[in-house]
Amino acid sequence: MYVVKRRKLVILNSVFTVFLLVVALLAIGVGPMSATPMEVISILLEKIGFSLAQFTAAQESVILNIRLPRILAAVLVGASLSSSGAALQGLFRNPLVDPGLIGISSGAALAVASMIVFGRPLIDMLPEAMGLYVLAGIGFLGGMLATLIVIKIANFSGRILVSNLLLSGIAIQAVTFAGIGLLQFLGDDQQLRMITFWMLGSLGGAMWSSTGVLGILVMISTIYIIRDSKQLNLLALGEREASHLGLDIERLKKRIIFFVTLSVGASVSVSGSIGFIGLVVPHLVRLMFGADHRFLIPISVFVGAILLLLSDMMARTVVAPAELPIGVITSLIGGPFFIMLILRNKKIF
Repeated sequence: MYVVKRRKLVILNSVFTVFLLVVALLAIGVGPMSATPMEVISILLEKIGFSLAQFTAAQESVILNIRLPRILAAVLVGASLSSSGAALQGLFRNPLVDPGLIGISSGAALAVASMIVFGRPLIDMLPEAMGLYVLAGIGFLGGMLATLIVIKIANFSGRILVSNLLLSGIAIQAVTFAGIGLLQFLGDDQQLRMITFWMLGSLGGAMWSSTGVLGILVMISTIYIIRDSKQLNLLALGEREASHLGLDIERLKKRIIFFVTLSVGASVSVSGSIGFIGLVVPHLVRLMFGADHRFLIPISVFVGAILLLLSDMMARTVVAPAELPIGVITSLIGGPFFIMLILRNKKIF
C-alpha cells in the first residue's frame, strides 16, 4: 500500500513539474517585450552553446535580467505560501488558517510602512537596488519579530497552546493593521502609494540576488515541512491520540512554526503581502487528492507556484503598460473561489 501511494505521488509530482515548466515558459515570454516559447528556449540555451531560433539583444536582456528572476520569485513565493498554509492548517486542525494569521505578513507590512514613513531620507540616500534590500530586510525582521511575540503570548508553562496561538495572532494582526493605518494617515501621497503597493504585493522588485537568497530559505524550509507530513497526519487524530502514538507535539509545533516563519518571512520581504494563496491552494489540493499531508503539502507547492505565475502574468498584462498589484489578482480569484468551496462543500477539512 505504501509503495502504491509513493508511486502515485511520484507520478503526480512529475505531471505538475511538467505543467509548471510549461506555464513558466509561457510567462517568461509574456509582456511588453514579448517572445515566443522557442525564442525563450533559445535565449536560455544560448549560454551553453545551443540556439534554436533567432532573437534580439533587447529580448535577451529583458528575459535574462528582468523577466527570469521575476518568474523564479513567483514560483518560490507561491510554493512558500501554499506549503506553509497547508502545514499551518494541519497544525491548527483548522481550514481557515493561513500564514498571515500568525503575524508574519502583518508584522512585515508594519515594519516596511514604518521605514517608508520615518526612514525615507535614508532610503533616498541609497541606490535604488540597495533601498529595495533595506526594505526587504526590514520586512523580514518585522515578520520574524511579530511571530516571536505571538509565540511568547501563546506559550503557557512551556507549551504552545494552539488556541492561544490563533487568538494572539489575530490580536497582533489587529494591532499591526491599526499601526499601518496610522502610518498611512501620517504619510504623504508617495509614501501612501508605496505602503499600499507593498500591502497588496508585487514581484516587480525581484532581482537575481534577492531571488537567490529567497530560493535557499524557501527550499530549506519546504524540505523540512514536507518531512513533517507524516507527523501532521498523526496530529490530525488529536493531540492526545498523537501523543500516545509517540509524537512529540510541542517539538513539532515549534519546528513547523519556525520553518513557516522563515519561509513566509523571506517571501514577504521580496513580494510584499499576497493574500489567499496560502488559504485557497490547500483547499483545492485537498478536494482533488484528499487530506493526507504526504500528498497535500508537496502538491500544494506546485499548485501555489502555478497559480501565482498565472496571477503575475495577469497583473503584468491586464492594464499594460501599467501593472496591477498581484494581491488584487489573487484576491479576485481566491475570494469567489473560496465562497464557491464553502457553498459546495459543507465539510471542507
